[in-house]
Amino acid sequence: MGHATSGAAGTAISKLLIYPLDLVITRLQVQKQFQSSDGETDYKGISDAVEKIYKNEGGVVAFYSGIWQETLKGVADSFLFFLAYTYIGQKRRAAQKSQKLSALDEIGIGVLAGAFSKLWTTPIQQIVTRKQTAAMIAARNPNSTMSSNLSTKDIALQIRHEKGLSGFWSGYSASLVLTLNPSITFLLHKMLLRLAVPRDKRSNPAAWTVFLLAAASKALASTITYPFSLAKTRAQVSSQKPLQTTGPVSESEKSENIGDSAAAQARQKTVFSTIVRIAHTEGLWALYQGLGAEVLKGFFSHGITMLMKDKIHTVIINLYYAVLKSLKKYPSSEELAKTVSRQAQDAYEYGKEEAGDAMEKGARFVETASTKVQEAVTTGSHQAGEFLGKGRDAANAASQQVREKLNSSIGNED
Repeated sequence: MGHATSGAAGTAISKLLIYPLDLVITRLQVQKQFQSSDGETDYKGISDAVEKIYKNEGGVVAFYSGIWQETLKGVADSFLFFLAYTYIGQKRRAAQKSQKLSALDEIGIGVLAGAFSKLWTTPIQQIVTRKQTAAMIAARNPNSTMSSNLSTKDIALQIRHEKGLSGFWSGYSASLVLTLNPSITFLLHKMLLRLAVPRDKRSNPAAWTVFLLAAASKALASTITYPFSLAKTRAQVSSQKPLQTTGPVSESEKSENIGDSAAAQARQKTVFSTIVRIAHTEGLWALYQGLGAEVLKGFFSHGITMLMKDKIHTVIINLYYAVLKSLKKYPSSEELAKTVSRQAQDAYEYGKEEAGDAMEKGARFVETASTKVQEAVTTGSHQAGEFLGKGRDAANAASQQVREKLNSSIGNED
């Protein structure tokens, strides 16, 4: 819970700071689907997008369209991810009886945690994506039902009307592939930590080190998975049903025999087919449209998130123990010292009493034994005296008898 809460709080701070860049990225990813006829409103890059959004949509406030929904999504996503990631990781380490996991284990845990969090937050992401692109779509297509003034409820009803209930999970298959992103990010972060930080400082690296390592690992991971992010965004902003084509179709595709509609629908369901279609119709580099902004966002976003997470996690843990202390469930260090001292004194007094009793019993035992010895000696001496007296009397009697016999013998000879 500590990791989950601190991760969610760090994400919220990061989202509030980086959100304008996130909005620009989303628009760069989907603008090919909504190109204007004159090309006046098309974005040629990050700086051009920032300039046109600021000029045409009301200034700075335009960059924060959908900010609260995105922050809510980010907090929920991060909370669920860190909660699942930490829990599954602990269970895995306990099963292996080792604190160190292999690279495959790290990736697997990240994928499971990401799939779990995205399952709950993808519907919110649908609404956020539409909020971010509503003004652009309305400006380029006057007949569109999109409007920057639509509420969250209105957008949710619109998605359900266009795609049905399953439409809230459009792009979820791409999200499943994108679950590799945090796994790759954490794996790269640990690798960079081992390469750049001495062993004795890895448990508590400097703040700037945490920021740079987290930012660099996120930028590299985002570059690897970016085409899937682009495909997901296009699927979410499209008003077409999931089985329909979400991008322009080339003449060669039209001329192909696709009589087997079931096979065609199955092919269109996969995110990989969307990526292949974009590369085929728009060119390979179209898969990386907006990549520079994504890398820039990932660099600052993840760096700030991890930096804030570490700081907030420390505060949360300290707050947790402070609450326990206030509830008298966890004693302070002074109370622990007093308790230990009191227990030691009690043990000393108890030992002293036991020792005193033992000494008293020993003295009584020695005294009793001495008395008995003295009595035995006295009795023995008395018995020995009596025995000696009887022996002396018997000897005198025998001597008298011998003397009498000698005298009797002498008298007879006379």
